[in-house]
Amino acid sequence: MGYLPQSVELFTGSIAENIARFEPEAPAEAVMAAAIEAGVHQLILQLPDGYETQVGEDGTNLSAGQRQRIALARALYRDPFLVVLDEPNSNLDPEGEAALARAITGVKARGGVVLLVAHRPAVLSTVDLVLLMRAGAAQAFGPRDEILAQLNRANQPGRDSGGLAVVPQRA
Repeated sequence: MGYLPQSVELFTGSIAENIARFEPEAPAEAVMAAAIEAGVHQLILQLPDGYETQVGEDGTNLSAGQRQRIALARALYRDPFLVVLDEPNSNLDPEGEAALARAITGVKARGGVVLLVAHRPAVLSTVDLVLLMRAGAAQAFGPRDEILAQLNRANQPGRDSGGLAVVPQRA
């Protein structure tokens, strides 16, 4: 299982160590593969010491977007079957969002499952099914396009929403 929490925490150590979850003698190829899959490999190579760049306590030497992308690589390390992403695009720029979309598509292509929690709708293009939650209760569940169409109809002026509310929290 791979997990990217809403509040990204990196640990004092190198970028490679953080991606490898501090696995002793982690294969450099596996670390690099995860970074490539997360779309952060080139960014890492541009840092002063590449994969050996020290992130600082709680990742303070990196921007929020860089921390999030490295944490995505950590979630993808060793190709887990289940990848849970909680607000994975909260700190990403357009390039980071595109890399996230490619990573999600890659997990699905290799037969993995992605469970995604999101408030920002840009990442919805990568999902197959949507569960809309409101006040802790399921409001709608089904194929992405069907649920989004329901939400669009419910949001039209003069229409009864039938209990559906348009909220940005879609996953």
